[in-house]
Amino acid sequence: MKLRTKLVLVSATVLFLASGLSGAAMMADTLRFHEVQAAESGRAQLTAAANAIGSQMESSRILEYGEVTRTAYFHFLLDKYDASRFLLLENDIVLCNQTDYEFVEGGTEGWNGEEVQSLIQKTDGRRLLICGRRIPMETADSYSLVMIQDISGIYQDALRRIPVLAAICLTASLAASAALSLLARRLLSPLERLRYAAVRISEGDMSCRAPISGHDEVTALACAFNHMADRVEEQMELLNRAAEQRTQLLGSLTHEIKTPMTSIIGYADTLLHVHLSEDGKARALRHIYEEGRRLERLSSKLMLLIGLYENDSIQMKETELSELFERVHRLEACQLKRQEMVLEVSSFSGTRQVDADLFESLLVNLIDNAIRAGHRGGRIRLIRLAQDGRRGERILVQDDGKGIPPEEMEKITQPFYMVDKSRSRKEGGAGLGLALCSRIAALHNLRLSIESRLGEGTTVTLEFPIDSVPENGDSPS
Repeated sequence: MKLRTKLVLVSATVLFLASGLSGAAMMADTLRFHEVQAAESGRAQLTAAANAIGSQMESSRILEYGEVTRTAYFHFLLDKYDASRFLLLENDIVLCNQTDYEFVEGGTEGWNGEEVQSLIQKTDGRRLLICGRRIPMETADSYSLVMIQDISGIYQDALRRIPVLAAICLTASLAASAALSLLARRLLSPLERLRYAAVRISEGDMSCRAPISGHDEVTALACAFNHMADRVEEQMELLNRAAEQRTQLLGSLTHEIKTPMTSIIGYADTLLHVHLSEDGKARALRHIYEEGRRLERLSSKLMLLIGLYENDSIQMKETELSELFERVHRLEACQLKRQEMVLEVSSFSGTRQVDADLFESLLVNLIDNAIRAGHRGGRIRLIRLAQDGRRGERILVQDDGKGIPPEEMEKITQPFYMVDKSRSRKEGGAGLGLALCSRIAALHNLRLSIESRLGEGTTVTLEFPIDSVPENGDSPS
C-alpha cells in the first residue's frame, strides 16, 4: 500500500471518529439540556397546580365531607388540571389516579416536602418525567400531588438525528479525504521524483539527480540524496579510473615481462641445444642472470606500487631528514661510483612527519632516475630548502643530464613509461620509478613538480604544505 493511500485512510478514519465523537458529545449535551428544561417546566407546572388545588380544597372545606363526596371532588379538581397527568396522594396512599400508569406505593417520602422532587424513569420503552410535592394546606393529613409526563419524544428526536449526524460525518470525511489525497499527492510528489532518481541511478545513470524546490524537510532530503549521489559518482569515477589504471598496468607489465622472458628462454634454449665455448656459456648465463634480476626488480617495484594504491595507511613519525639524506647517499654510493658521478647533499637539522621507509624509497628512485639521465662525471644535487613565507619547505633533486622533451612531461609519471626506452631497458629500468615517487609524494601530501630542459638537466621539487612548519628547523648548511 502506498504511503499516500495510508495517509488518506488513516486521516479519514481519524476524522470520521473525531467528528462522530464530537457529534455524539453534542447530542448528549443537547439531550441533557432538554431533560433539564423538561424537568424545570414540569416542576413549574406541578407547583402551580399544587398551589391552585390546595387553595381550592381549603376554600371549599371539602375535607369536612364524606369519603365519596371528597373522592368525587378530587377527581373534579384533577380534571381541571389534566387528570391524565396527575395523581393525588393522601398520606402516601393514592386517592385519585386517572393516568395510564400504575402507581407503586412506597418510597414517596421525598414528595412530602415543600420542594418539588423529580426523576426520569424508563418504563415499557418510554421515558417518564415524574415530579411530586406536598400540597400546601393546613390539615392534619398530608396530601401530595404527583405529575407524570411522557418525554420520550426528546429521546426519539435524538435518535432520529443519529443517521443525519452519521451522514454528515461520512460526507465530511469523504470530502476531507479527497482534499487530503490531492494535498498528499502534491506534498509527496518530491518523494516520487526522489524514488525515480534512485531507480535511475541504480540502473547506471549516475548523472540523474532529484529536483530541488522549496525549503521543507523533503527538500533537505533531496539535497542530501543529491550530495550522496555526487559522492557515489565520484567514487565510481575513482574506481573506474583505478580499474582502468590497473588494466593498463597489467597490460604494460605483460609487455615489459615479455622482453626479459624472451631473452631468458632464448639463452636457456641456446645452452640446451647449442655447443658453446666456456666463454659463450658464461656470457649466456650472465645474460640470464641479468634478465632474472631485472624481473626481480620489476616485480618488487610493481608490488610496492600496487600496495600503495590499495592501502593508504602509512606510519608517519618524526624523522630527522638530514640523517635520512645521509643514508640515501650511502645506498647510492656504489652506483654513483660506477658512473663516476658525484652526489652533493645540502640539508639542515629538523624533523618531519614522514614514513621513513617510503620517503627513503622516494629519494632513491629520484636519484636513480638522475643517474640514468646523467653522464659520466656528472653531478647530482640533493638540497633541502627552508620555508620562505611564500613557499613551503622544499626538497630538490637536480641533475645536469640530457633532460626531458616537453611533449613527454605529462606522461613520465605513468607506470612503465620511459622517455628513452632502449637506454632505460639496457640499464635495467622498468619505468616505475616516477610512478612510485608520485604516489609516495601524494601519500605525504607533498607537491611533486618537474622542470627540465633538453641538454641541460632536470630538477624534481618536493614541496611541503606552507602551513607545515618543521620542528627544530635551522638555516640550510
